[in-house]
Amino acid sequence: MSLPHALHAHRHDTENRAMITLTGEVDLDSAPLIRETLGRCLLDGIRTIDVDLTAVSFCDCSGINAFLAVALRTTEAGGVLRLHHPAPAVARVFALTGSAALLPDEPAAVPVPGPAARAA
Repeated sequence: MSLPHALHAHRHDTENRAMITLTGEVDLDSAPLIRETLGRCLLDGIRTIDVDLTAVSFCDCSGINAFLAVALRTTEAGGVLRLHHPAPAVARVFALTGSAALLPDEPAAVPVPGPAARAA
C-alpha cells in the first residue's frame, strides 16, 4: 500500500527523448527517486528529458536540489532537462529559489515580489 502523498514516476521513451510524469509530493523522502529515475535516463543514453509536474502537489528544497543536480548532470552529458506544467505553488518555489530556468514554459507566470513589495 502506498502513502497518500508518496511520489510516483512513470517513464515513457521515444527514441532519444524521455517524458517522466511525476505524481505526488517531492520532498526529502522522494528526492532520491527523482535522482534515480532521471539519472537512469542518462545512463540509458537519453539526453532530452522532459518532466511533467502537473500532478505534483508539493516540492520542497530537497526536490529543488534533486532537480538541479540532475539538470547539471544532464547539461554535462550534452543534454537538457525541462520541467513542465507545475502547480502555481510549485512554480513559486522554483521562482523563489532562482530555479525557474528549469521551467521553460512557465518563468514569466510566477511574479516574485521585489524587496519593496515584501516590506509593504
